[in-house]
Amino acid sequence: MAKVLKIQAENRDRVGKGASRAARRAGMVPAVIYGDNREPRSIQIKINEVVRLLNRGGFMSHTYQIETDGKVSATVLPRDLQLHPVTDMPMHIDFLRLAEGSTVVMNVPVQITDDEDAPGVKQGGTVTVNRHDIELNVPVDAIPEAIVVSLAGIELGGSVKISDVKLPKGVTPTITDRDFVIAAITAPSSLKSSEGSSEEGEEGGADDAAAEGGEE
Repeated sequence: MAKVLKIQAENRDRVGKGASRAARRAGMVPAVIYGDNREPRSIQIKINEVVRLLNRGGFMSHTYQIETDGKVSATVLPRDLQLHPVTDMPMHIDFLRLAEGSTVVMNVPVQITDDEDAPGVKQGGTVTVNRHDIELNVPVDAIPEAIVVSLAGIELGGSVKISDVKLPKGVTPTITDRDFVIAAITAPSSLKSSEGSSEEGEEGGADDAAAEGGEE
């Protein structure tokens, strides 16, 4: 389960473009908390704090506790992050307020394991990851940090589908009409070319033998 991280924030009384620009000039990132059938709430977070969390990785797939005035005021999940088009600095964040016992739809990263020991890799195959994250229905109090996909025992040309993965309790894929592939072990082009040339050589030898038989 993804660790719940804390974010120190300040309440924001003024809203609008002018107030947001003023917050950024003061080294703050304006944000809003919405959802759970409650009024939206405006806050601001120190930009250094946001940058630190972004550099940590997986920002959009983590649950956070917003603390204001030394108290936890909301448990949230980032839903939208606006970055500056030139500098990539954070400009605004939308947080979804999480109600206890509810379920949310989110993309959870895929973590590939046991690839070096897979038979298909040892035979010269290449690991192809079709999905680097999977859209899932997840309980807000048990959001997985990643979905582990093991390639143990996968042969050359084999694959791992969503039905092959044991998902955490309460977690289900949003795609239910097909058994989609998450990762596969494919033959490199050099190996395919080599096999193709070998097959052509065998066919050619058979044709030559047939021709010689006809000449007799």
